[in-house]
Amino acid sequence: MKIRRCGTLPLRRPGASSNLQPQIRVNGRIRAREVRVIIGSTGEQLGVIKLTDALRKAQGLGLDLVEIAPTANPPVCKIVDFGKFRYDISKHTKDKRPAGAKLKEIKFRVNIDDHDYLTKIRHGEEFLDRGNKVRVQLQFRGREMAHQEFGMQVVLKVRDDLSGMSQVEMNPKITGRNITMTLAPLPANRRKRRFTAPENPTENEEAVVSPTDA
Repeated sequence: MKIRRCGTLPLRRPGASSNLQPQIRVNGRIRAREVRVIIGSTGEQLGVIKLTDALRKAQGLGLDLVEIAPTANPPVCKIVDFGKFRYDISKHTKDKRPAGAKLKEIKFRVNIDDHDYLTKIRHGEEFLDRGNKVRVQLQFRGREMAHQEFGMQVVLKVRDDLSGMSQVEMNPKITGRNITMTLAPLPANRRKRRFTAPENPTENEEAVVSPTDA
């Protein structure tokens, strides 16, 4: 009987990343004398049979015998298309990776009007609800620097208005002509929105900053 040898999935080298599980034996690379066999397409269990019989069954179906539980006694194998099986593992591993949180930035002015302020607060709630951090930045213009307390009042109001969605990660800090504060989202089960969410935040409000630059 001619045995198909598809090899093994390579072992991951130290420091190297891989989307696949390390070393999955296939067909003639399987070492056990007996294996427990499952037909992947139907879920039918063939029980414990000799490796040669399992290979013959897989070959008769035009598929591969893939060892999926090598430490079991006896090892568990599945009859599948190895190419599709490898793709499914890669896709599943990729899908499990959490999307990295981004740092969004919202800018305010000392004399911001109520409508603009509310719009920015709504955007802030939307960003936080998506699990992103928010950097709040207020910039002073001209003579506004002489009354920095007014700018601080605005930033503290933003903090309070977003308190149902966030906690302060970096307290308000004056640097040059700016006051900067960073908010981190609360756990999802503790978030409570106080303002109606916008349908689509505008692009200029959704500035993205790399987390490493925060």
